[in-house]
Amino acid sequence: MGLKPSGGLPMIRWNTIGFRDAGKGQALHRHDREAVPGRRAQSKEKFKMALSILNNIPSLAAQNQLAITGSELQRTLFRLSSGSRINSGSDDAAGLAIADGLHANITALTQSSRNANDGVGALQVADGSLAQVTTLLNRAVTLATESANGTVSNNQRVALDSEFSAIRAEIDRIGTNTTFNGTAVFTATPTNVYLSDSTSGGASNIGVTTGLLSASGIGLTANASGTLTSTANAVATKTVTVGATTYTYVANLSATPTANEVLIGANAAATLANLASAINGGAGAGTTYGQGTVANASAVAVAGATTVSFVSKTPGTAGNTVATTTTDVGNTFGTATMTGGGTGVATLTTAVLAQAALTNINAAIAFVAGTRGQIGAAINRLQSAVNVMQNQSQNLSAAEDGIRAADIAQEVANMTKFSILNQTGISSLAQANQMQQSVLKLLQ
Repeated sequence: MGLKPSGGLPMIRWNTIGFRDAGKGQALHRHDREAVPGRRAQSKEKFKMALSILNNIPSLAAQNQLAITGSELQRTLFRLSSGSRINSGSDDAAGLAIADGLHANITALTQSSRNANDGVGALQVADGSLAQVTTLLNRAVTLATESANGTVSNNQRVALDSEFSAIRAEIDRIGTNTTFNGTAVFTATPTNVYLSDSTSGGASNIGVTTGLLSASGIGLTANASGTLTSTANAVATKTVTVGATTYTYVANLSATPTANEVLIGANAAATLANLASAINGGAGAGTTYGQGTVANASAVAVAGATTVSFVSKTPGTAGNTVATTTTDVGNTFGTATMTGGGTGVATLTTAVLAQAALTNINAAIAFVAGTRGQIGAAINRLQSAVNVMQNQSQNLSAAEDGIRAADIAQEVANMTKFSILNQTGISSLAQANQMQQSVLKLLQ
């Protein structure tokens, strides 16, 4: 069947060839398109690859693909061997920054937990030492109770007092020599336990104070020394008029300071005794009008009336004069060193002193018990901080693991895939390299 050309298109002639399929008995047709003579036929050009020895393009393509596959296989093997998904910044830059920050927090929390545990250890050392002090004080109670008994002889009390002195010395030794990691445990300054999570504002110090431990600190020291300096001046002007008669009195004032009952740790006090004036005159005997008392270590107060009144029982002689002459009175204490007194009783040599010592020992036991209670509270606080930090470290480790850790199942699947691709790539490269060898056959 032919078609006439129209619109400048070439004439196409279709030939239909019919034949029958022997197996199904169906008629099949094949259409052949042929160009009409005189017209150029339009046909689809097919890609033709020329044989060349200048560049082996298939080999180059196989090499490039093999390099990519090998790189992926190597990365997969790195992840499997290290267990980490991020082995370099190129793997995941943002994930690496986040994971490194979390790891820094974990490291700080771990060390802070160790710091807190060290603090707990130091407090436990202090608590153990105080437990031994309590044992010594209980022994001191036994000694004081025995010494206070009236059936004990003086020689026996001397022996009891000797052991009591040894107990005080041992308490002092414990307070001085108890150390943790080369540092004294019983100090007046607090020991700071540094806790940090490496973030801004995340650091804190927990102050742990055990206090000084000595026999003097718990009320068992009886020896003390100190310096007392005081100056007291008294100026008095007195005028006495009796009726119309004037008398003249000469006042001789003297004062002798005597330091008594000076207590270390309390308001130091000394009594000025014998501060008196002897008023001697023609009218009668002298009169004591004042007695001074040192109120504290820095001030002197002379107690007494500010005025003195005299009443004459008999009329005086006209023309006589009654007068007083005053003298400045000054009392100066130099350096006074005092021993004894103190905050406790240091001897069991008498029953009375033993009873007083027993009171102080019981107070010391209560003091040590209170200190141990404070130490126990600090231990509980530090242990609570350790538990919190361990929980934080666990949660941060889980977060870091989710970012940094490799998915082993996925990486094993990738290893299998890239291993197969690597093997096929090597085979393809070998085949591509063999293609140029066939060109040599044309030259044979």
